Amino acid sequence: MRGTTPRALLLGAALLGATGCATGEEWEVWKSNPAHFASGEHLKFSMKNREGKPAEVSRDDVEQARQQNWFGKAITVRQEEILEQ
Repeated sequence: MRGTTPRALLLGAALLGATGCATGEEWEVWKSNPAHFASGEHLKFSMKNREGKPAEVSRDDVEQARQQNWFGKAITVRQEEILEQ
């Protein structure tokens, strides 16, 4: 009986930690895609544009996203913010 409470707490913490990492919408996106990124360009773009920093989006990025069907949380920028590269 003594060991039951710590085990239950540990199990509860593990379950909470495992489910608290992603929203239901994020899980659906991950389940429907075989990889975390659609391509190397997608990975490079995502590493360059992390949350909390202003987005750096070029016309090439927009075109590659369309062609390669990038998925995940979309970054929105105004038309005038798109960089010419």
